[in-house]
Amino acid sequence: MRTRALRIMPVATGLAAGTLLTTLAAASPASQAAPAAHRPPVIAYVANGAAGTVTPIRTATNTAGRPIRVGPGPHAIAITPNGKTAYVANIGYYPRIGHTVTPIRTATGAPGKPIYVAPNPVAIVITPSGKTAYVLSIGGTVTPIQTATNTVGTPIKVGGYTISMAMTPDGKTVYVPDANSDTVTPISTGTNTTGTPITVGFSPGAIAITPNGQTAYVVNNGSSTVTPISVATNTPGKPIRVGSGPTAIAITPNGKTAYVASIFAGTVTPIRTATNKAGPAIAVSRRAPGGGEAHIAITPDSSQVFVTFSSSPRLVVPIRTATNRARKPVRVGRGAWALAITPNGKTAYVSSVAADTVTPISTATDRAGKPIKVGRDPDAIAITP
Repeated sequence: MRTRALRIMPVATGLAAGTLLTTLAAASPASQAAPAAHRPPVIAYVANGAAGTVTPIRTATNTAGRPIRVGPGPHAIAITPNGKTAYVANIGYYPRIGHTVTPIRTATGAPGKPIYVAPNPVAIVITPSGKTAYVLSIGGTVTPIQTATNTVGTPIKVGGYTISMAMTPDGKTVYVPDANSDTVTPISTGTNTTGTPITVGFSPGAIAITPNGQTAYVVNNGSSTVTPISVATNTPGKPIRVGSGPTAIAITPNGKTAYVASIFAGTVTPIRTATNKAGPAIAVSRRAPGGGEAHIAITPDSSQVFVTFSSSPRLVVPIRTATNRARKPVRVGRGAWALAITPNGKTAYVSSVAADTVTPISTATDRAGKPIKVGRDPDAIAITP
């Protein structure tokens, strides 16, 4: 039986907490966008946890490039808004503990010198200016990195067990849930200091913030709720009931709906952000009382949601947001896991950790293309702007 990189599982299982967020770079400001005539190719970067490599995939042709050597157990990727650098968090691969972040120059595919951070880095967010990357480690430490020099700042302590974070669209605040204390800690990026922890539900894990920056939604795995937090006042609202074992959340780019995947229930619950009311649960997978993980990606036009559940290991489920109904599942390689969608919204890419492949899916037809061979245990995907 093959050994795999460390997995972060829902806290309700009694193992590790929350959902592997898949980590996203902040949206690129218009001032940083390349002219259309000179726009570089769109590349999907795939972190191969067991191989210690990142595989670049040219999305125009769905061809894989030469693997890029990084640290042990690459687990999360974030790309700067100008698309010039991909930062890879190396969480470790049993029995090695990861302590590094590897910067990759996207123009050449060359990895830079490892940047040392707190043990087990699990998530990365980058400010809209591209000047600072914030790296979250499982033990409750956030390390700021100045991207111009790749030097680290003073580590910021935020809790005892942390696996996800989110940044406001203006880049002023980072929110970090702590499953040990049932709180969310805000960090001011202007001073790299923490604010008063915000009490939410039991065992908070995944978090997402609306595009207008007004509300942060925190998934409480242990209480099967989602807590909305007012960003302006850092006050929690009334918890919203969702399916049992929620582990992932994503918000449509138009800001109208938050979608929450619940692994125990095998459902996705839509929440209207205008009212904080949950709609009927959408059945997408068989129930998984033993735990597991889910991943969500949404097209840029907010019309389609794609979901993977570890309890349905070969399927990707598309959902149309206009009807909130699941369509016919798309069959991919064994161990369907991370998801990412191209900036033009035409293709969704899904990694299969047991097949060592990435499968492109046409969002127009829900048809899978030919699987692309990558490294062992593809754990995360990020795509250049």
